[in-house]
Amino acid sequence: MKISLDYTNMMADTVGAEYGITDDELQSLHEQTRSIHSQIARRRQQGELPFFDLPSNQEVVSEITSLANDLRQQFDNLVVLGIGGSALGTTAVLQALRLSHNLLGSKQRESLPRLFVLDNVDPDGFSTHLDLCDPARTGFFVISKSGSTVETTCQFLIARQWIEAAVGDAYRDHFVLITDPEVGALRDLVRQEGYRSCAIPAGVGGRFSVLTAVGLLPLACAGVDIAALLQGAADFSEKVCHDDLETNPAYLNAALQYLAYQKGLSISVLMPYSDRLRDVADWFRQLWAESLGKRYGTDGKIVNVGPTPINALGTTDQHSQVQLYVEGPYDKVVTFIAVDKFDRDLEVPRYDASPAMTYLAGHSMGELLRMERLATAAALTKNHRPNCTINVLQVTPATVGALIYLFEVQTLFAGYLFGVNPLDQPGVEEGKQFTYALMGRQGFEEKGQEYASIQARQKTRVLNC
Repeated sequence: MKISLDYTNMMADTVGAEYGITDDELQSLHEQTRSIHSQIARRRQQGELPFFDLPSNQEVVSEITSLANDLRQQFDNLVVLGIGGSALGTTAVLQALRLSHNLLGSKQRESLPRLFVLDNVDPDGFSTHLDLCDPARTGFFVISKSGSTVETTCQFLIARQWIEAAVGDAYRDHFVLITDPEVGALRDLVRQEGYRSCAIPAGVGGRFSVLTAVGLLPLACAGVDIAALLQGAADFSEKVCHDDLETNPAYLNAALQYLAYQKGLSISVLMPYSDRLRDVADWFRQLWAESLGKRYGTDGKIVNVGPTPINALGTTDQHSQVQLYVEGPYDKVVTFIAVDKFDRDLEVPRYDASPAMTYLAGHSMGELLRMERLATAAALTKNHRPNCTINVLQVTPATVGALIYLFEVQTLFAGYLFGVNPLDQPGVEEGKQFTYALMGRQGFEEKGQEYASIQARQKTRVLNC
């Protein structure tokens, strides 16, 4: 496993002093880094940051693998019902390690079930996916830490009815509930009705939960080597769990992003040059946005901070977004993810009928992808746009586990730099409460009145076309 962070193009001596980072600016964060690391270490010892220790819990692998084996025998289709952190990590790892899994025939999948991740309550999308499945051969993972996530509750109720109509009282065997170990509506259902279940460890928030049963169980069912995934994260932990800023890639990249933010670069683009890693950027978008976008600092003062994450894909988004990155406002940092070795590569054949195409002969598709990344970085650098590159040797369970761990630690450390709590999401909670009120959930009547008050102050402006 090899991962490196090339931050040459983040520095002032490469992209200029106005937006680039100086060595002195990095040096100024060394003492603060040591202080933050001490706080993190203390909180880990007190059990307040359990996501740090998830990769070392190899005992969970046998338990999850056993359940996954049972589910593989029972079902042809497995469906994740969840949203946000209950879905994005699973999607990212599935895309990385089982590319196009659901499009393969049963023989190519080695008789593994298809895995669908349904993270929305769009009725067209949800019903269309159900139409693809035989209810008698379909199982569901219902994932909600609180047990009361409104979207997941809605999905579960519809799916339960759909299964019960097909198999009668055996419907319970088609569901695995993944939720808090002690409390919540889903945990109550486990006790009352006997559903199979897995626990999300206390203290692990949704966006940090991919290395729990939330991600590991569905991924194991689809054939992902979850032991290697966890081991990759565990092996990489020694690289990111020390206090030397300039040799800790998680701390260093967080510091670079933080210093760039101070220079007005408030948008953070993550751009993998790999189809396999495309959805890692989507997962990271939630991790970065929900953790760092906060109204209040830890001192209680209003700060309204947080870099805005954007996910992009190379080379696809060279033709949709890079024009803005190169010539638009000076408000972005671009982080590329580069893969050194692809599982497969395709050589470009010679085609003499078109002289304009002959320059590609003898090159490979993977080589073109690499050259396009280098060219994009050069264009950004020439135009004084800071950018850096995370290099991985190859997309494997170990490297994906390491990337997940890198980004999680980076995000936590960035929260301390920005002076906010990276583990809460009060803005999300407010929207949830308004939704409960609008849907008539008991106990949220005051929120309903508040909503009505907001509506009363509005002067409606609607253009009907």
